[in-house]
Amino acid sequence: MAQETAFNPSWYIQPSINGFKPDPDFGLNNGKPVGYGAGLKFGKAISDHWDVQMGYVYGRARESGQRYQQHLLGADALYLFSRDTFRPFFLIGAGVEHDMVNLNSGRTSQTAPYVSAGLGFQAVINDRVTFQADLRNVHGFAGGNNFDHIKSNNYYMTVGLNIAFDAPPAPAPAAQPPVAPAMLPEPAPVAPAPPPPPARFEKVSLSATELFSFDSATLNPNQPKLDDIANLLNANSGVTNVVISGYADRLGSDKYNQKLSERRANAVKDYLVSKGVAASRLNAIGKGESNPAVECNNKNRAALIKCLEPNRRVDVEQITVDRRVQ
Repeated sequence: MAQETAFNPSWYIQPSINGFKPDPDFGLNNGKPVGYGAGLKFGKAISDHWDVQMGYVYGRARESGQRYQQHLLGADALYLFSRDTFRPFFLIGAGVEHDMVNLNSGRTSQTAPYVSAGLGFQAVINDRVTFQADLRNVHGFAGGNNFDHIKSNNYYMTVGLNIAFDAPPAPAPAAQPPVAPAMLPEPAPVAPAPPPPPARFEKVSLSATELFSFDSATLNPNQPKLDDIANLLNANSGVTNVVISGYADRLGSDKYNQKLSERRANAVKDYLVSKGVAASRLNAIGKGESNPAVECNNKNRAALIKCLEPNRRVDVEQITVDRRVQ
């Protein structure tokens, strides 16, 4: 069964071929269908029942060295009985023809107006391509001295494809019937969001050997671990009272080591502040030689410094920062 389709308003192009039967009055083949030709037109659907097509058609016929050619340039109006997938139609048209005849008696040509009428059908292949076939009579008014007052009366059987430049617009979605308020389901209760997990804190220990040179409170360049702590604190503004504890080993006097541990703790605090952490959230303290991790009694100073390295790395010269764990 045919299916009703909405017309596609896009312009389309129609390449075609034809069988051509010339008027027997021109002296070829006694009116037998011996010709062929081709054409190229542009068309457009302008309503549910009307198409317009305009362009060029060529037909020729030959017999025993005699030849008749016709060029048509014109426009057609097609009345389609429906926009089903199979669409019968009738057509009327008008335009200008140019006839050329090469007979044994000589060659002549003439340009004249014409009218045409015919029947045909279209068959939808897909949303952009439609097959078209029609049979038409082209009646030319070429009655002049060149043609001995003969008016051409030619027939064309044409087949072609109408190829749309654009796909048809998508159909509007069908309207949904309103739902009565009484039929609406009751909204499901929304469960309250679970409370956030309680904050936990962990201690981060940084080796003084990584941060400073030996017996120095000046930070080494490139401090990725301190940058990580700064990013963490900037992302968690609720974390306050962060304690930065500096330690020193037992080499040197107690007073010197106390001052060195304080300077190191403050150097780390100043670095974090330079990265955007509020100073009010940081508390820097020095603990001097307290809490040693190892005891070393080496007589050689270089060996003793090496022996005390774990203390500096872990507790003795470490800097400890509390941070929040999600």
